[in-house]
Amino acid sequence: MATQPPSQRSYSAPCPGCGAPVEFRSAQSTFAVCSYCQSTVVRQGDALARIGKMAELFEDFSPLQLFASGRWRNQSFLLVGRLQYRYEGGHWTEWIASIDGERTAILSEDNGAFVFAEPLALQRPAPPADALRVGATTSFNGQTYTVTSNEQVALVSAQGELPRMPELGRRFAVVEARNERGEVLSLDYDSPTPGAYLGHAVRLEDLELTGLRSDSEKEVTGRSFSCPNCGAPVSFNLADSKSVTCGSCKSIIDISDGIGGELRHAAQNEPVRPLIEIGSTAQLQGTEWQVVGFQHRMGVAPGDDEHFGWNEYLLFNKKRGFSFLVDAEDGWSMVQPTTGAPRMAENGSRATYLGKVYKQTYAYDAETTYVLGEFYWKVERGQKTFNRDFENANGLLSMERSTHELTWSAGRKLDAKTVAAAFGLSAKSEMFKRADALPVSLGSRFGCGTILIVLLVIVVLLVVLNRCNCNDAAARPSAGPTGSWASPQQASGSGSGSCRCSSGRWFPSGGSYGGYSSGGSHK
Repeated sequence: MATQPPSQRSYSAPCPGCGAPVEFRSAQSTFAVCSYCQSTVVRQGDALARIGKMAELFEDFSPLQLFASGRWRNQSFLLVGRLQYRYEGGHWTEWIASIDGERTAILSEDNGAFVFAEPLALQRPAPPADALRVGATTSFNGQTYTVTSNEQVALVSAQGELPRMPELGRRFAVVEARNERGEVLSLDYDSPTPGAYLGHAVRLEDLELTGLRSDSEKEVTGRSFSCPNCGAPVSFNLADSKSVTCGSCKSIIDISDGIGGELRHAAQNEPVRPLIEIGSTAQLQGTEWQVVGFQHRMGVAPGDDEHFGWNEYLLFNKKRGFSFLVDAEDGWSMVQPTTGAPRMAENGSRATYLGKVYKQTYAYDAETTYVLGEFYWKVERGQKTFNRDFENANGLLSMERSTHELTWSAGRKLDAKTVAAAFGLSAKSEMFKRADALPVSLGSRFGCGTILIVLLVIVVLLVVLNRCNCNDAAARPSAGPTGSWASPQQASGSGSGSCRCSSGRWFPSGGSYGGYSSGGSHK
């Protein structure tokens, strides 16, 4: 006999598949998955009806689990269900949160951070998914948003209580749009009337969560395999890894579909040696970070043929998610993917985010040329994006756009000595110095008159070097994304028009203020 203790707002009935008790803790839940036999059941009065069998969950090693509880905006919530989706770039998990037993919300991951989203009643019907092009602006309920992701996804598994039941395996569109206030709007086209959720970035410690998985912090076994190229053992440690490189042959291995089947891989030649080793840890901006990935990237301004290069280190903290430490010739910077999307002027000259205005410094095409370590997106050698860099007196913004996604990153510049010291490499601090340190060192050691003389000598030398027997058009410097300079040796893969004078002329270099993050939507 089904019972419903009013004090607990719960409902329990035997599973029609195995007889085990299936409990409903949320008044909004209509469906559930039996934890014993994985039967999918629907609540019908005082009984349950079996409507199918759910596929087993894939292990995502999340710190969250069913029945973990917390507080959101002074209201208590309980995690009662879990949905697992797959799309071209990998998979993600959504947790169903029951707020005070009466309302339903979603707690999901956003580039390693977390987003808490609640249902949003749209004042006008959502347009068709194919009408929402990535990068376009649109308006919902009087707010302007930028479309940042448009993906075809499918539900692959579920656990616990569910407020609705999308058809297992059926593909449907999920569109995300973000705004300058740091909000993310998700449109789920899994029903004739798309569902809408509006989310905000949260930190797990701010949710006052209890009942988290204790074993998520322990070493996980069985997460290793043989390299499909050379056979060497390959292991990975991050729950969200979609790509990993072999430590022996440096092949890039796609693990977005798991490691049970045939693994796709791509060999890499001409290895780039990172200045900071994979696995290194550092205390930066008040947080302990570990280097889990490295990529070398090349860029070129539209209409130009001179390439510039820079390096990016992917950093991870289990509570703060992912950040990027960027090593460009004009200096170091540290940025993190944003939850919202800045509002950009139509001509791209400026962007506004969280009430601050940034001016565009550069626009360019970027390409990944070499990678090491683990990545939370499906990284590929030759992966291309279109980038815009913005800056103001206090910070940096970077936009990266691919076919299906537009991502933003925000952060600040870092002093080279700070970076070296943080990684315990002060003895090699000279190797961390970049072009941004030149005016500071000159100003600290010499007077203004000496600086003017030095600048005059540099101008004279540039005039002399300009007479080298290189083609004028090929030798003409063009501004790189950060206005910095890289040697011809550093700018590997530069276009045929690059000047290779024996004088050792320097070419523009720089980089985006954040790595490509395909698959970084909170979905």
